[in-house]
Amino acid sequence: MSRLPEIREQVSLQGLNTMAVPAKARYFADITTADELEAALDWARENGQQTLVLGGGSNLVFAGDFNGLVLHMALRGRTWEQVREDDAVLVLAAGENWHDAVLYAARSGYRGIENLALIPGTAGAAPVQNIGAYGVELCDTLKTVTALDRTTMEVVELPAADCEFAYRDSLFKHQPGRYIILEIRLALSRTEPMKLGYRDLQEYLGSEEADQLTPLAVAEAVMAVRRRKLPDPAVLPNAGSFFKNPVVSQAQFEDIVSRFPDVVSYPVAEGVKLAAAWLIDQAGWKGYRNATVGVHNRQALVLINHSGGSGQDILALAQEVRESVRNRFGVELEQEPGIVGN
Repeated sequence: MSRLPEIREQVSLQGLNTMAVPAKARYFADITTADELEAALDWARENGQQTLVLGGGSNLVFAGDFNGLVLHMALRGRTWEQVREDDAVLVLAAGENWHDAVLYAARSGYRGIENLALIPGTAGAAPVQNIGAYGVELCDTLKTVTALDRTTMEVVELPAADCEFAYRDSLFKHQPGRYIILEIRLALSRTEPMKLGYRDLQEYLGSEEADQLTPLAVAEAVMAVRRRKLPDPAVLPNAGSFFKNPVVSQAQFEDIVSRFPDVVSYPVAEGVKLAAAWLIDQAGWKGYRNATVGVHNRQALVLINHSGGSGQDILALAQEVRESVRNRFGVELEQEPGIVGN
């Protein structure tokens, strides 16, 4: 029989979201096993409560309190499977800290996720967003996702090919609430070439020979580059990149570049990807701040909560930024963090 975890009431969520937004959960449970998860879901169903699965709280904004049961995924564990001479599969429980897992793999000499160092959040949340940085995405190494399918209440194993990964997108976004991720498996290597083509990374590494670099050295370089541009959420509350880089058609790009020749862009299969940070900067927002929230002065993609702002304060600023970019460039920015609460 599944064991019901302790259900607490009126629990503060301010320390459980990287925006440090004040909010409360009507009910709250720490989930440490799959059995506890099933029991908590049964309890929510029997008591007519909606549920929210919460990992590291790094990719959401609480617009208000959550009037239901928060399931805080605290499953722990990391193990190696299928260890061969040059390859191995790293298994991470959903509640494992993602950055710690990256360093663990890098220190073990395995390559594949070192470019994803210092991304906040948990392993279980990583596939939802298909996290990416410096030329690498999670889907590059993801092998399988183990999840509870709430439509059948059965634990399923989804191959990466079935997860519909795209830029900051996945099956788990397309079918929100259906799957609760329990663990992920990553196929890592000791010999695969590391991806060092990102300009900022190249500049930091300088004349270092690629074949002389260890995955830990690359992870440390990524950390240094990120820290130059991005604020530490523990010091200056933020949710990382607040907007996706928009993709526009070739015709729309040609119209934009005719008016703004310096626009930062990258060709992609779907058209042309524009740098959202450049658009926001050119619209005059970089370094902006009001009484409670603002835009980071080194990275315009990052909205910050510098003086105890509410979720509504953050969302109001985000809307102003979106409208400004739309009016100036005719481009619609899509918000990355989800919105939760009343």
